[in-house]
Amino acid sequence: MSHDSYISPFSTRYASKEMQYIFSEDNKFKTWRKLWIALAKAEQQQGLNITDSQIAQLEAHAEDINYDDAIRREKECRHDVMSHVYAYGLQCPEAAGIIHLGATSCYVGDNTDVVVMRQGLQVVRRKLLNVMKLLADFAEKYKALPCLGYTHLQAAQLTTVGKRATLWLNELHMDLEEIDHRIASLALLGSKGTTGTQASFMELFHGDSGKIKAVEASIARAMGFDRVVPVSGQTYSRKMDYQVVTALSGVAQTASKFAYDMRLLASYKEMEEPFGKSQIGSSAMPYKRNPMRCERINALSRYVMVDSLNTAITAGTQLFERTLDDSANKRIAVAEAFLGVDAILNIMMNVCDGLVVYEKVIRARVMNELPFMATENIMMDAVKKGGNRQELHEKLRVHSQAAARVVKEEGGQNDLIDRICQDEAFMVTREEIEAILRPEAFTGRSAQQVDEYLNEIIRPALENSGETLGEAADLSV
Repeated sequence: MSHDSYISPFSTRYASKEMQYIFSEDNKFKTWRKLWIALAKAEQQQGLNITDSQIAQLEAHAEDINYDDAIRREKECRHDVMSHVYAYGLQCPEAAGIIHLGATSCYVGDNTDVVVMRQGLQVVRRKLLNVMKLLADFAEKYKALPCLGYTHLQAAQLTTVGKRATLWLNELHMDLEEIDHRIASLALLGSKGTTGTQASFMELFHGDSGKIKAVEASIARAMGFDRVVPVSGQTYSRKMDYQVVTALSGVAQTASKFAYDMRLLASYKEMEEPFGKSQIGSSAMPYKRNPMRCERINALSRYVMVDSLNTAITAGTQLFERTLDDSANKRIAVAEAFLGVDAILNIMMNVCDGLVVYEKVIRARVMNELPFMATENIMMDAVKKGGNRQELHEKLRVHSQAAARVVKEEGGQNDLIDRICQDEAFMVTREEIEAILRPEAFTGRSAQQVDEYLNEIIRPALENSGETLGEAADLSV
């Protein structure tokens, strides 16, 4: 590894080798050659003078790219596509004259971008499903464990640890549906020519539109697609890049919300991300267990969410049939959105495989707040015994504020129950109140909601996904 030039942290610290290869030069140029072979075969099928031996020669060198020849030629001609056409021709002298016949640079450039984005989305989809499986198992395990709910970041009515996990899970499921839609919607550019009119193919096929359309259909099939874009300029609409990267931004948004929740729960000592035996939390404070992986999720998510603006602005500034101010931006923005989300999902898999739950801390925090939440039940019990609701409500307001003052201003324990027991208007004993103060009675339908959601939505999605679940992510940092 070179230490004297910039290397992307995605390559050294974050993204998987699998995703890095998808956006590698090697994958790009091998896809170019597949497209040239598909074009030659399609043109031959429609009657152009291309021989089987020419195609055989192209196929023989589909994988062994002579990079040195291409680099040397690009220094002379300043054109990446033509330098690779030249290099391919050196290896396939018999076929040199028919490589790229009738096509423009975007034939290989844009079609390859679509192929690569689909490959990337399929990896994201697989990892997303693996995170969902981990969180589904976690939600089921803790579906009935009462914990404080938080609204406005203040203690609110109880929920359960598992029910909260379904909120994370539901957003992941929304992302899965969006990514599935994007995969299904992707279409190749096809062979549209320099301004999208297919004029060069009209020349080649003497104006036979049927043959020109058949060439496109054949190329699409060869590349594993069922369609091409219906109309285009020289390029496919850059809104396609925007739609794909926006779906990736959606994953980043979901992951970011999860990670912020986890960081807050770690601060409350209710939950933590898994902690390595030899992990150092702080260089200065040996006792610390910082939520470093969730912090990294937030950092990378912020990058991906902002990166989606690149594709939005690019889509909105394309001029007429083609302009080249998309190229330099999109080759960075699209690739790094994928690398970023790949890294985020690797961390999510790692964190969700072993989430730590501190049940006693959760219980203690619940019991400290529960008296406030039980006041309505206590009041209704007293009304049943003949009490006046309005008077009791006012008494509870006064008692609650006094108890809160003890907690907040004096640092004392919540004494609301003592105050209520001593107030004859409530006609209640401590034993009766203790019977009311069961956290499980305050979680509503949480446990049932978890069961219903997992059974009706998540388990079917996982079972019908066609993916192998149980993947583990080893993080390098």
